[in-house]
Amino acid sequence: MKLITEGNFEHVQILTEESEGKKNLYIEGVFLQSEIKNRNGRIYPLSVLEREVDRYNEEYVKSGRAVGELGHPDGPTINLHLISHKITSLRKEGNNFIGKAKILESMPQGALAKNLINEGVKLGVSSRGMGSLEEKNGANYVRDDFMLATAADIVADPSAPDAFVNGIMEGKEWVWEGGILKERHISEMKRSIDTAPSHELQERIVKAFEAYVSNKLI
Repeated sequence: MKLITEGNFEHVQILTEESEGKKNLYIEGVFLQSEIKNRNGRIYPLSVLEREVDRYNEEYVKSGRAVGELGHPDGPTINLHLISHKITSLRKEGNNFIGKAKILESMPQGALAKNLINEGVKLGVSSRGMGSLEEKNGANYVRDDFMLATAADIVADPSAPDAFVNGIMEGKEWVWEGGILKERHISEMKRSIDTAPSHELQERIVKAFEAYVSNKLI
């Protein structure tokens, strides 16, 4: 079995809902897709995802244990200190599975996710699980042993760097406070993102933003 991750950026929207006088931030959209070859060349049979989503809903969503992280770790284990959101629902719609998750703003990574959104960065979701693959007709089919670790981590869209950098540069008071030193830090962040290979892009975006907010009062 191997770690399998899949990203979805096109079908996720940001929602704000009010409950008991407090505004909560949610992400909602297509978390999982079946019977279609994805950008990673993999196909999830509908029967595999139906079975696994049923298990995930029963064992995790219904009990309030369905959570995800900001960015992707290197393994299937959920790291409690990196949790950014709680998945509140996951339902079948055709060959897709529509999810909804609440941003946990009281958690450090949830606060980062909120600020990424406020800075105009387009976020997506990415499932994470363990399973084996079978190659057929030019595609890798996910086999019956697939198990979800989380239906959705929050990840940055590949088109996000410009939006992120522009968001930082709008904070001119912070950028110029203290002079050239801070300007250089911003330039270093931008250069790190611009030169990132694709497999390191989201990690560099999150690290750059974390460095940014740790030096600015929000």
